[in-house]
Amino acid sequence: MHDLVGGEAFFAQLVDHFYTGVEGDPALLPLYPEQPDLAPARCRLTLFLVQYWGGPGTYSEERGHPRLRMRHAPFRVRTLERDRWLVHMRAAVDEVGSALSAELREQLHAYFTMAADAMRNTPD
Repeated sequence: MHDLVGGEAFFAQLVDHFYTGVEGDPALLPLYPEQPDLAPARCRLTLFLVQYWGGPGTYSEERGHPRLRMRHAPFRVRTLERDRWLVHMRAAVDEVGSALSAELREQLHAYFTMAADAMRNTPD
């Protein structure tokens, strides 16, 4: 999919749009200890998505195995945070991916829904 969506540029735009939403979301912002500078988080997510969707393995080269659940374990992720994360990511996919086929957008939505749900680690 990496090449089908436009490569790293697409994922960088997607992540930028996503974090624009996160920056104004009081439910999510506390999950980012580097705030107000979200540039490191933007970079990590971009590299992860590029690698996950078939691009260069820079994320693993720089950070090792993704281990997403472990990396998110220090943060309280309930249904509220999962849902808010999905609001912003779905908006980013719809905005940045508007020129993509419906099938590609659906693949992105399905992945992000699964991933967000897998990050929940605290009962409501």
